[in-house]
Amino acid sequence: MDVIELTKQLGLELQKSEAFKVLDNARKLNDADQELQQQIADFNLARMDLNNEIAKGDDKNTDRVNDINEKIHALYMEIMNNESMVAYNQAKNQMDTLMQYITDILTAAVNGEDPTAVQQSSGGCSGSCGSCGGCH
Repeated sequence: MDVIELTKQLGLELQKSEAFKVLDNARKLNDADQELQQQIADFNLARMDLNNEIAKGDDKNTDRVNDINEKIHALYMEIMNNESMVAYNQAKNQMDTLMQYITDILTAAVNGEDPTAVQQSSGGCSGSCGSCGGCH
């Protein structure tokens, strides 16, 4: 089996993982949450209003820009505090952590390191520059 076929198999296995199942379920709950979908639609409309007002250049109404910015911020906070979105973000963070670990393993292999020696980072510096995205 070549590396591409193995990667496809990894993708299929990833879809069987608990992290994927939780994320997929959270995504479906978000899609079904009508209140959340309305909040997202309102947020997107407010962003379009803001872009339209800013595009007026010198003719823009600064008070209107400020009002729209406040509305966008309030809508964003509503969205991010929505129970469905909170669950989705937690699931996405877990998946992102898993994907980063997978990337670290592959990066170590590409850099000639032992991929079986790569440990999942608990945050911060792992000490292995080969699997690092850069120092902070």
